[in-house]
Amino acid sequence: MRISNYLDSQLITFLTQEVRDEAIDALINLLDAKGYLVDKQPFRDAILYRESLVSTGIGMGIAIPHAKMKNIDQFFIAVGIQQYKGIEWNALDKAPVRIVFMIGGPEGKQTEYLQILSMLTTAIRDVELRKKILKAKTSQEVFDLFAES
Repeated sequence: MRISNYLDSQLITFLTQEVRDEAIDALINLLDAKGYLVDKQPFRDAILYRESLVSTGIGMGIAIPHAKMKNIDQFFIAVGIQQYKGIEWNALDKAPVRIVFMIGGPEGKQTEYLQILSMLTTAIRDVELRKKILKAKTSQEVFDLFAES
């Protein structure tokens, strides 16, 4: 199992938003446009509900908003990269978020979900990988970084 199994270069985007909810909406709109969501409003509600419990801004300039829903068949990861100012996210370390990994998936597949989270958190601990993601010019370049790791 690799992170790239859950990525699609069409779900990697460069964000200009500097506010959490606007960045979340940009990623949800992308997921919806690419056919990953049956109904985007319940997915958005689930993402924002999770944020209301505890910020998914985990530190190191990373946020991992996520939701599991009955009408999603397979896990996916959308990636948003804010290369400039960063996004105010109320992260645990209070730093702005520069890379957002939005995970969606089916309810009832907790083991697979935890494996995805584990792989993702291991990968993003790599300072060099984070730097390369932030310097990337295209979504394919970001996808290739994960395909190689």
